[in-house]
Amino acid sequence: MNIKSVMKQFIEDESGLTAVEYAIAGGLVVGGMIAAFSELGDNATSRIECLASAVNGDSTNC
Repeated sequence: MNIKSVMKQFIEDESGLTAVEYAIAGGLVVGGMIAAFSELGDNATSRIECLASAVNGDSTNC
């Protein structure tokens, strides 16, 4: 094999690109999950505080 054919084979090889694409997609999914759980946590906390104030007789915070 000469250098030209080795370089051509290297340029045309896309197997490593697939792994990078999966890593990027996985990172985006994890980032989305973190954002969703963070927002869900904030909403859940406010609802629990609302319920706690209602139990104490103060329902103006809801």
